[in-house]
Amino acid sequence: MQWETVIGLEVHVQLATKSKIFSGASTAFGAAPNTQACAVDLGLPGVLPVLNEQAVAMAVQFGLAIHAEIPEVSVFDRKNYFYPDLPKGYQTSQMYHPIVGAGEVEITLDDGTTRRIRVHHAHLEEDAGKSLHEDFHGMTGIDLNRAGTPLLEIVSEPDMRSAKEAAAYLKAIHSIVTYLGISDGNMAEGSMRCDVNVSVRPVGQAEYGTRAEVKNVNSFRFVERAIAFEVERQIELLEDGGKVVQETRLFDPERDETRSMRTKEEANDYRYFPCPDLLPLVLDRAYLDHLREALPELPDEKRARFQTALGLSAYDAGVLSATREMAEFFEEVKDTCGDAKSAANWVMGELAGALNREGLPISDSPISARQLGELVARVMDDTINGKAAKQVFQALWNSQGQSADEVIETKGLKQVTDTGAIEAMIDQVIADSPAQVAQYRDAEPDKRGKMIGYFVGQAMKASRGTANPQQVNALLKQKLDALC
Repeated sequence: MQWETVIGLEVHVQLATKSKIFSGASTAFGAAPNTQACAVDLGLPGVLPVLNEQAVAMAVQFGLAIHAEIPEVSVFDRKNYFYPDLPKGYQTSQMYHPIVGAGEVEITLDDGTTRRIRVHHAHLEEDAGKSLHEDFHGMTGIDLNRAGTPLLEIVSEPDMRSAKEAAAYLKAIHSIVTYLGISDGNMAEGSMRCDVNVSVRPVGQAEYGTRAEVKNVNSFRFVERAIAFEVERQIELLEDGGKVVQETRLFDPERDETRSMRTKEEANDYRYFPCPDLLPLVLDRAYLDHLREALPELPDEKRARFQTALGLSAYDAGVLSATREMAEFFEEVKDTCGDAKSAANWVMGELAGALNREGLPISDSPISARQLGELVARVMDDTINGKAAKQVFQALWNSQGQSADEVIETKGLKQVTDTGAIEAMIDQVIADSPAQVAQYRDAEPDKRGKMIGYFVGQAMKASRGTANPQQVNALLKQKLDALC
């Protein structure tokens, strides 16, 4: 039997507010345990929540960015359950009237094809604390610093049909929230987490199969691996005559498998009801228009501009607009050197290779965009050749803020373009290579092109790599052909 995979994602984005969603406590990452949880976060008697306006603005900005419906009224609800890292005994969320309605996100796959994935809704809620197991030898520690941190939960429709599509969708969400500046998207620090809903069904069947939810997957790679395992597990189970149970599972990256955690709860298990401490949130048209006007250029718009205005290929435009940091770096290189294609080649080639080797994000590049732009400009105006450019790049990578011009001057890498000087070097190379000249003279004309490489190498060696290669080639061919 042939099977079809059905995937939906619930992406939890930690919003980049300085204080929590219902209190003034700090959201800074890395503080000592339980130093950033105030009376409101702990749910102590007599405290009342106050909604963080910046969290509201960030949620609305996301909704506008995905062309979603923004309801005039949204309502906060209490989701009731007991867990040690939830001291209030409930989580304030939005079950029935979320702040962002239906929208869509365009994804681009490896082969260049695009698809639109529907977003069912996105809602605001507070994060819970964190249970710590590693350091307590049979006991669990509770850190409530994260309790009350604002989250935007983005719930997709079950529109994805492969692990690749799911990863592309997650990357698109990451790109949107980081472009907007509403989250740093740091998955390693928990700023973005993902619950993956996976089911399978026979090809052609309209009804969905029973889904399993894999909780808190925190990397693009792990999302693909968790889905791959879960799809194989479910198909094998069904083909052996078993049934898939609706449950919550955990992905173990060390064993590359998912494990059952608990039976999946239904909404009525949480006894949702409107939060009595928070009024309905009403957004007027003027407020939405103000936020819409303040939206930055978004990934899709930037990718289109890179193609139409700058003449880049679809592939180059996609790579260079994938993250806000990459796009801003490229644009500064382009503005400095004055040529988009040359800037793209250096950012995606030499720079990307060096960053990958060192395991560095572009935000931590030892070479600034301005330094790289100046280097590219010196290649374009023939101050240095390609071989010397690689030396300058390496020197800039290891330098403490030197400019490309300073490195070129210090290392004597300026390209020799004086025809007289190059001609003198070539004459000396020819004089020192009588055997090679004889071979060149005796060779068939159509084979001499390959033989000229020896003379070019000797001339470049004599100039310590600073001679203009095009001039060297042209003059050598002229002089050698004259001897034939």
